[in-house]
Amino acid sequence: MKNFTAKAFSIPVLKGVSAKTNEEHLKLYAGYVKNTNSVIENLSQLNNEYDKNAYTIGELNRRFAFEWNGMRNHEIYFSSLEKGSRPLPKSATIKRLVETEYGSFDAWLTIFKNTALTRGTGWAVLSYNKKSGSLFTSWIDEQHLGQLNDCTTILALDMWEHSYIADYQPSGKKEYIEDFFTNLDWQTIEKNLIEAI
Repeated sequence: MKNFTAKAFSIPVLKGVSAKTNEEHLKLYAGYVKNTNSVIENLSQLNNEYDKNAYTIGELNRRFAFEWNGMRNHEIYFSSLEKGSRPLPKSATIKRLVETEYGSFDAWLTIFKNTALTRGTGWAVLSYNKKSGSLFTSWIDEQHLGQLNDCTTILALDMWEHSYIADYQPSGKKEYIEDFFTNLDWQTIEKNLIEAI
C-alpha cells in the first residue's frame, strides 16, 4: 500500500480562530498522516509472522480507522476554510437536497449546529449516500465511531477541543460553531456533493 502525503493548506484569517490555533491544528493533521503511514508500514511487516504478532496486528488494525479518518476528516475540514468565506449559490444542488430532506435550509442548519453540541470529542458531519440519494447529519465519536457505511462526507466540523478551546475557552463552543459557518466556503461543500453524486 502506498504512503500518503499531508496536503498543504493555506488558511486565511478566520473569524474567531487564531492563526496560532490553525498552525497547531495543521501540525496535528500532519500527525494523522504520519501515523496512517506508520500503521500501514507496520502491518505490512508484522503480517509476515502473524502467529508471533497476532495481538499487535489486531491492535494496529483497530488503530488504522482512527488515524485514517483523522487524516481524511481534517482534509475535508481544512479544505472548507482554505478559500475563505464564500456563500452558497441559490441554485446549489446541496441547497435543494437539504430542503428536500429537512424541509428548509434553516431547519437543517439548526439540526447540524445542535449535533455539533454533542458532548464529548468528535465531529459533526453532513454525508451523502449515493444509493438512496439522501443526506444525513450525524455525529462521529473521536474520528471513527459512528461513520455511516456507504456515505461520503460532504461537510465536517471538528469538535475536538484542540480546534477551538484556545480561542473560545470551554464555554465558547456555540460561538465557535457559529463562526465556523461564517468562515465556511460553501462552494467547496457544493463541489464535495457534486463529486459524491
